[in-house]
Amino acid sequence: MSLFGMFSHKEATNKIEEYLKKGAIILDVRTLQEWNEGHINGSEHIVLNSIPDHIERIKGFQKPIIAVCKSGGRSQSATDFLQQHGLDIINGGPWGNVSKFIE
Repeated sequence: MSLFGMFSHKEATNKIEEYLKKGAIILDVRTLQEWNEGHINGSEHIVLNSIPDHIERIKGFQKPIIAVCKSGGRSQSATDFLQQHGLDIINGGPWGNVSKFIE
């Protein structure tokens, strides 16, 4: 279940702010074309279907993670997968939900 399905919008926003205060890495899982059309400065870009190939790189961040995409579906898939690998990650939903706190 997505962060936005479990919590009210205010609670989800608070969770994003909490993770950002902890120094979270933003992980954008959209396609390269979507990324090139706009993204959060300083975010990491790993396309969703290549996440399994980059587990060690992602673990190497050694920080909490906020996954983002276009609508929240792919970032939820990434969140579910990476949580199963022991990572501290939340679904930030659409990247615009997070960018407003950064840029």
